[in-house]
Amino acid sequence: MLKILVVDDHALVREGLRQVLKGLDEQVEILEAGHCGRAFELAALHPDLDLVLLDYQLPGMNGLEALALFGQNHPELPVVMLSGSVDRRMVRQVMALGAVGFIAKASLSSELLSILKTVLAGQIYVPAEFLAAEAALNEISASESPQLTTRQQDVLKLMLDGRSNKEISVALNLSDETVKNHVSAVLRAFGVQTRVQAVLAAAEHGYNRPASTI
Repeated sequence: MLKILVVDDHALVREGLRQVLKGLDEQVEILEAGHCGRAFELAALHPDLDLVLLDYQLPGMNGLEALALFGQNHPELPVVMLSGSVDRRMVRQVMALGAVGFIAKASLSSELLSILKTVLAGQIYVPAEFLAAEAALNEISASESPQLTTRQQDVLKLMLDGRSNKEISVALNLSDETVKNHVSAVLRAFGVQTRVQAVLAAAEHGYNRPASTI
């Protein structure tokens, strides 16, 4: 059974999300917090949480500060940021702080459920329009782009598609250790430390997510 923590200061929003989240699992357990203090209490009381949906605009402490604290205290707990407004700077900040996804509150219920299924499967969701904007606004010549081998490019494409190391291993018929080495090489090439940062950096260099990805 899934257990999800919804952090939003509007009771109507929390109630609406409660109804939508039943689409993931009829028996899903929803915990609610109207402010960050209560959210941290619930996270400490429920170490078996599967996911946190965190509002960007919260009283007392904004979503970025809360996201950073969740990362420090519960590094293995996936957090998806929700926001009523979206801009490139906001998305970049949220993903750089370790969120596994960013969702606009204007999204349809079906879109929300699809994205949450993606992150619950261990993948990362970055809005496709954000990646497209990054690529369009940061056109960099091939000579300035990181030099990747053909196999590293194959691995990067699957990373952009949200694939885990195990899935990349199967798709490319490579050992887990070889995939790990290729992923490390990609991170070094972009000068980053995490997969999320690599996805964002790749967008800046013109790499786009495959069309089949959400």
